[in-house]
Amino acid sequence: MPRSSVYEWIRGRTWMSELEKQVQPRLKPVTFGPSPPNVFIGEYGYPAVRAGPMLALEDNVVDAPADLYGLAYPELLRQRAFLARGFTVRNVKKAAEETFWIAASQKAVDVEAEFFRAPKFDLSFSTHVHPLGPSGELRRFRATENPVVPKKIDELVEEKLKVSDALPELMGRFDYHYIQKILSAGILGQERKLVPTKWSITATDDMMAKQMMVDIRQNPQLNEYRIYSNNYLYNHFEILLMPGAWEFEQFESFETAAEIEHEYEPFWGRTKYAETEGGGYYAGRYGVAEALYKLKRQARVVVFREVAKEYQVPMGVWQVRENVRHAFETPPFKTSDFNDAIAELKRRLKQPWQKYTQKSRILSQRKLQEFHCT
Repeated sequence: MPRSSVYEWIRGRTWMSELEKQVQPRLKPVTFGPSPPNVFIGEYGYPAVRAGPMLALEDNVVDAPADLYGLAYPELLRQRAFLARGFTVRNVKKAAEETFWIAASQKAVDVEAEFFRAPKFDLSFSTHVHPLGPSGELRRFRATENPVVPKKIDELVEEKLKVSDALPELMGRFDYHYIQKILSAGILGQERKLVPTKWSITATDDMMAKQMMVDIRQNPQLNEYRIYSNNYLYNHFEILLMPGAWEFEQFESFETAAEIEHEYEPFWGRTKYAETEGGGYYAGRYGVAEALYKLKRQARVVVFREVAKEYQVPMGVWQVRENVRHAFETPPFKTSDFNDAIAELKRRLKQPWQKYTQKSRILSQRKLQEFHCT
């Protein structure tokens, strides 16, 4: 959907004008409030970027994808509208120390922010990141209480480990959202520097999935067909697991578009960025890798994402990741017969099956045992 149409759709809602009436009075030149805790790093003008803390304008504002999951459009947008961004333009290698530690805190940090002028109510949208609420340039800001930083993070900062070496130490101790935040804030690494939030989301999805896939490729192969399903925010997911060594492909189909997007990777992985699906590919693959890692199995995997026309306002790739993760929390359809699995998928999917098989690299393969099942 063209960006201009998105703005027309969202600004035409009566509850948006009501939301503006609620938010704007809270946007003052000097604002006190808790940071969720999180910071936002822009990418425009890199390496000179807009960076600074997020400020909750009321109680009970949440930021983590796991906390946002399940909320309907109006409440999601309300949550984002009540989360203001303070920023200063700075080189990514010269981030303020407070920016590091606000992101690293495990609980909200009270912040005093003085803006050059009071921010104006706004909501901006992206296919990659959460909707972004009002923002304003900071004259100065300070944390009015000490952040609560885990001892392990202090140790890793002191050791100045490369991010790739520190990642195994983080996984299992901290959740996805926390790891993504500290990578974006540039807390780790031999050369500490900010990473734009948009870039850090995909990098975290990619690096964490690859770390899990080291073990996944050595695990026993799944010995049956499974189909996991989930629906949220007008996004319908069907995930097919098939016996065999690790392979992955993902389809994206939009009710408002004729073409179906497709990305694939073989057992040994891929080296090129998934251009056609972008961050959504890596978010979906992360959710699958996490599930297989917990199952201690490997499989050939096909993810079908069908997006209804009602999904008119992009909410970011977090909803792809959370959709896939929640799919694996529901009991799957199981069968030992390939044809039964395909028949079940045909009943669940809206797009004609042939559109998928024309592009699929995995569905076109037939293993010897599958021929024996037919």
